[in-house]
Amino acid sequence: MRLWSLHPKYLDAQGLTACWREGLLARQVLLNRTRGYRNHPQLVRFRAMPRPVEAIDCYLRAIAEEAQRRGYRFDTSRIGFATSRTSMTVTTGQLTFERQHLLDKLRRRDPARYLQLAETPAVEPHPLFHVIEGNREHWEKHSDT
Repeated sequence: MRLWSLHPKYLDAQGLTACWREGLLARQVLLNRTRGYRNHPQLVRFRAMPRPVEAIDCYLRAIAEEAQRRGYRFDTSRIGFATSRTSMTVTTGQLTFERQHLLDKLRRRDPARYLQLAETPAVEPHPLFHVIEGNREHWEKHSDT
């Protein structure tokens, strides 16, 4: 499961679709509707929120908006409508780590998008996040997730 902290505009089609599917799975976990992935480290930051399901819904809404911008149709009836403006933090170190992780994937899957991201000096976070200084997040695994 990879719930990217990077803005979804950097994801290729495969990454955007996978992020949507995995976000929906994360939502089911947060609603206690599945047994799998209950202890997945990517969920730590959502569980720390006062309203975790609202946070994942805000996350997924931005993914769906990017998909719509590209002409894809993601079924937004599968997520709730967040009534407040939820915001979470992400560290500069986490964004750096994820940028490199995505570059590694794009090098194989989408060379044109790889070059575009490689030439981008500073990446934007997913709209749910605001950036703070810091190292890679404590919950981040070292291996490919």
